Parts: sequence; C-alpha cells; structure tokens
Amino acid sequence: MAHEAISVFDIFKIGVGPSSSHTLGPWRAALRFLQSLADKQQLDQVTQVRVLLYGSLAKTGVGHGTDIAVQLGLCGDDPVTFDVNQITPKIRDMQQHQKMLLAGRYEIGFDPAADVVFLMEESLPFHPNALTFLVTLQNGDQRASTYYSIGGGFVVQEGEEKSASESVDLPFPVDTARQLLQWCIKTGFSISELVMENENAWRPESETRAGVWKIWTVMKECIYRGVHTTGELPGGLKVARRAAALNRRLLQGRTYHDFDSWLHAIRAGGNHFGYTLDWVSCFALAVNEENASFGRVVTAPTNGAAGVIPAVLAYFITFCDGHSEEKILQFILTASEIGSIFKKRSTISAAMGGCQAEIGVSSAMAAAALTEVSGGSQRQVLMAAEIAMEHHLGLTCDPIGGLVQVPCIERNTMGAIKAITASQLALQSNPDLAKVSLDAVVKTMWETALDMNSKYKETSDGGLAVNIPISLPEC
Repeated sequence: MAHEAISVFDIFKIGVGPSSSHTLGPWRAALRFLQSLADKQQLDQVTQVRVLLYGSLAKTGVGHGTDIAVQLGLCGDDPVTFDVNQITPKIRDMQQHQKMLLAGRYEIGFDPAADVVFLMEESLPFHPNALTFLVTLQNGDQRASTYYSIGGGFVVQEGEEKSASESVDLPFPVDTARQLLQWCIKTGFSISELVMENENAWRPESETRAGVWKIWTVMKECIYRGVHTTGELPGGLKVARRAAALNRRLLQGRTYHDFDSWLHAIRAGGNHFGYTLDWVSCFALAVNEENASFGRVVTAPTNGAAGVIPAVLAYFITFCDGHSEEKILQFILTASEIGSIFKKRSTISAAMGGCQAEIGVSSAMAAAALTEVSGGSQRQVLMAAEIAMEHHLGLTCDPIGGLVQVPCIERNTMGAIKAITASQLALQSNPDLAKVSLDAVVKTMWETALDMNSKYKETSDGGLAVNIPISLPEC
C-alpha cells in the first residue's frame, strides 16, 4: 500500500494572509504555472494571460484576496519573502497602468478587472477551489493549465502524477492514528521523535531544526506585530483590531521593545485563570488580525486557523515554563503529525469540510502538541487531539462578506482554549478507557464534511454570511 508522505514543512508554511486555500494556494499555483512555461521555454513568448476562478475561489475570492494573490504569483513574487508592505502599491500600479511584469521580467498587457474572471456559477468536479491559467503566445497558440487549491496551501495540477514529496521512502509511514501509535509502541519513540526520524528522510536533522525554529520565529513576530498594531481591518466590514487594546489593558499601558521582555512582563503578572485566558485570546487575536491584513503568517494548518497553534505554544512558553528550543521543536513536530493524519484521512480545506477542517484540525493539533510537551504519553497525546476535534465537529465556514474576519478571528481564540482544555482532560485521564478514538473522529469529520451543505463551505452563501446585514464597498 502506498503511503502519502507529508513533511512538517508541508503542514506549516510561511506565507501571506488572509487564506491558505484562497490566497497562498492560488499564489503558489501561479508560480507553478510560470515554472511550467519556463520549462517549455515559452515565458518570453507570452502576449496575454487570463485567470479563471471557479467555485469557492470565485464566490469569496475578493474577500480572500485571490485576485491579488494570482497577480503577485504571475509577477514571480515569493509569498515567503515578498515585502507585504508592497502588496497594495504593486497591485494599484498594475490596475493603473494595465501592465504586468510576467515572472518579473517580461512586460505584457494585463487588466486585472478583465483578465481575472470570477465564474460564480461554475465549479469543477475535483475540488471547489479551482483556477485555470490561459495564455496566448506570440504565434497565436493558446495554453491552458488548471490547478486546485486543496487546503493549507497545498496545490495539485489537473492530471498530475505523484509528487516528489509522496515518493519519499519514510522509515515509519503513517496514515492513521492507529499506525502512529503502533510505531511508537514498537520503537519506544515519542510522537515528536518518530516525526523527526521521518523528517530525516528529506533532509539532515540540523536543517529540520533550523526550519522549525524559523517557523516559530515567524509565529512570534506575527504575535508581536499584532499586539502593537491598531486600526481597522481592510475589506469594508470596519472591524476594529482588538489585540493591541487588550495588550495595553493587561499590561496597564506598559510597553516593551522585544518579544522576550514582553513575555517576561506577561509572566510576571501571574497565572490566575482570567488573566491567562485573556492572554491566550490576545495571542490568537493578534495572529489572525495580522492574517486578515495580508500580513506574514504561518499556515497552521491553514491561514484562517493560523492563530490557534501560536496562541497555545505562546501559552505554554509563558505560563508553563516551556521556553526551550527542544520543547518548541517537540510541539511543532507533534502538531504536524496530527495535521497530516487529518489531511490524509479527511480534509483541511474549509471549502470541502467547513470550519471543522480548519479550526477543528488546528485545535486538535495544538491539543496533541501541548500534551506531549507537558509529559503526556503517546495515547494521551492522541486522546487530546480526539477530544479537541470531537467538540468542533460540524463547525461551518460562513465568513461574512467573504472576509477572513467574522467569525473567523474569534474562532481562533475558541480553538486555542478548547485545545488547552482537551490537553488538560487527556493528561488527567486514562486513555485506555476512552470510548472514542482519534481515527473514529477523523472518519466522522470526513462523513460530516460530505453531508454538509455547500452553502456552509466557504461560499458565504449561508449562515452568518447571509444573516448579518453588511454594506461592503464596490470592488
């Protein structure tokens, strides 16, 4: 039986908000399309490019910045390194001059209003998040390539064979929680140790450690920016940013000039329940307000759910004396394995499964990771993940105005708190007596996703999206 190989760096990706499936995925699809043209030595022959957006990408694409993402991707910009402060001026320049520097080198005519087409009533059968790139060459020939953004920044091209990642020969292949536990029992490894052994099939351990530390660095920078930025979120809903005000109130107006001294001040404030709860919410709000503002975030496993894992990890570091590189490594490796199981056996795409596939999965990942670094057994780690997801089953995705703001931002605070609660329950329980397995919950989540009406799957056609009166500016 072939096993899908998913790395920690597939689950955790550095990118730009507000959506992994609607922003990062289409951006990466555009880069892949450029590479395919370059491989055929056709980049310098392109005279016109059009982008067709289908299904959920069309219905909520403007709110998620899909049109912006594909333009930046076609310009050859890298979502990992591109200066997010340059997004707005670059997009405005293309709108004003109706020209694009394809791959950063070849100037072509490009009218964003006409050449990015939102096909609201059309969907492709493989996945709701589909986009097609159409190019015309100098000799009049046309080329078309279709890609699917399947959640978490993952992209597949129509008709493509197994990826290089999937062909890696892992020493401990895992598709289910049961298999994961069996390998742990057989080897005596903790979950994070087993994940590291698998990561060694891709690269030296030193590179994995450096990459994981980079992930945490981006997460903490995102938190820190978020708690020091005020104003309204973009998009027209006039949602006020709250993390900065909450930060000032909790610290009684005191300011700190780096992340570590800021955390030290938070820690000095005590650890009573209300205080801790407020900070977990503040951490999560900060990340997702940055995400909603086209800031740099880490998909964890998606952008819409990007605040849960950083919030729980920051909670562990701040209130549980967990500020060590080894503990942070264990946390992120463990979280990635739980996320990969959900991706393999269910979905991490809200367009496929609703918000249970985003906040639910991220909460399960965070609960498992917190349990491992808190000294829980492998069974308790899996139990924590199960508890967290069990209480997110059926959660719909109904963003108001197609923006990753309401109810998305607050849901990250809920997911983080549920993760901490699930971890505490698992640590105080005998997992041998548990009635529900993680695999059973993963299976149930997928069946729920299949039964869920499409209007609750990131289309903004149902739920809060239609019951809250709004007036957005014209696009």
